[in-house]
Amino acid sequence: MFKSKYIYLDNASSTPIDKRVINLMSIYNKNLYSNPTSIHSSGVKVREIIEESRGKIAKGLNAHSDEIIFTGSSTESNALAILGLINNYKLKINNLNSNKIIPHIVTSQIEHPAVLENCRLLEERGEAEVTYVSVAKNGILNLEELKDSLKENTVLVSIMYANNEIGTIQPMQEIAKIIRHFRKTSKISKPGMDIYPLFHTDATQAMNYLDTSNVEKLGVDMLSFNGTKIYGPKGIGVLYKKRSVELSPIYEGGDQEFGLRSGTESVATIAGMSLAFEIINKMKVKESERLTHIRDYAVDKLLKIKVSPYKIILNGDPKERLPNNINISITGISSELLVIELDAKGIEVSAKSACKSDDDTGSYVIKAIRKICKKNNEEEGSLRITLGRQTKKADIDKMVSVLNKILITYSKWK
Repeated sequence: MFKSKYIYLDNASSTPIDKRVINLMSIYNKNLYSNPTSIHSSGVKVREIIEESRGKIAKGLNAHSDEIIFTGSSTESNALAILGLINNYKLKINNLNSNKIIPHIVTSQIEHPAVLENCRLLEERGEAEVTYVSVAKNGILNLEELKDSLKENTVLVSIMYANNEIGTIQPMQEIAKIIRHFRKTSKISKPGMDIYPLFHTDATQAMNYLDTSNVEKLGVDMLSFNGTKIYGPKGIGVLYKKRSVELSPIYEGGDQEFGLRSGTESVATIAGMSLAFEIINKMKVKESERLTHIRDYAVDKLLKIKVSPYKIILNGDPKERLPNNINISITGISSELLVIELDAKGIEVSAKSACKSDDDTGSYVIKAIRKICKKNNEEEGSLRITLGRQTKKADIDKMVSVLNKILITYSKWK
């Protein structure tokens, strides 16, 4: 049984599905079940709806329809962008050069695991070398370090638009400018290498709130996002891939999605994704303004909590962050404990321990922005509080009040 009344503040993990999306998907699931590769009437109808949905998403990004690839998730979209590019590089570029060139990837220390783990996989296999660029204490990428990391064999730069933990927004156009300048000025002698480096971004967290209306202006060659973060269905992702970018599939099959993502497409899920995408674009500006106001209100109230011996710290840049993201550390108490206590009071947030005792697990994002592992083994983790369409100021007041009482209770045991 679900709680009858609770305050949901974990929208960065998953958003509720918009009722309009549910209704549309229900109709399609009931009436349009044919395989879109079939040539009979109902199969053709399904194909038309898929292509219409593809066109709507392309239009919303100022892209071409054949630049939109449907996948199963942002994780798969990221994998296709990274592994698909390297696979294609090995097939095409190394065939043009007598001396095999190990491709180089540049990413950041605070990327989502969907990017980092694929980069590490390629490193472990000896199929690529990777540079992990650092970030400042506010979570913003070190642009000089990025610039210095580019070299003759760099084929890909993958930097997320906005961080999934601390909500920090990266300077996308500045990054794109650095990459374009490198392409124009570097004297690359190897055949086929003049198109690199390419720029990929994981825009999963950004889609709801940041400008994605023109991928050309944004400066990216590839962009990933999914349905579950935009009030759409789970099990659906999108990879925008510029026409000039060549990828190879990461597995073989029925040759769907321009030969890059085999598997029978789900018309209901794709149509639901397209509708959710249309809806967020219509309300993006107004909702961003509303949530920014609530976010700043929440941060102010949280930082005013004074319960000894605990200290509350805001993680990430106070302004250059997503309108719905609040990430705080509370020194001296387990963040997982706080999540459990808040949940018992009907408030749902998420957590990640940044450093607990001598354990080396936890949030690599928080570790990257500041040195927090104490010699005295003091616990410090992070609470991620992420707002959504349903969030009101009253929810924040309740959350802050409950958190304050929890800290007072545990302070008596210190």
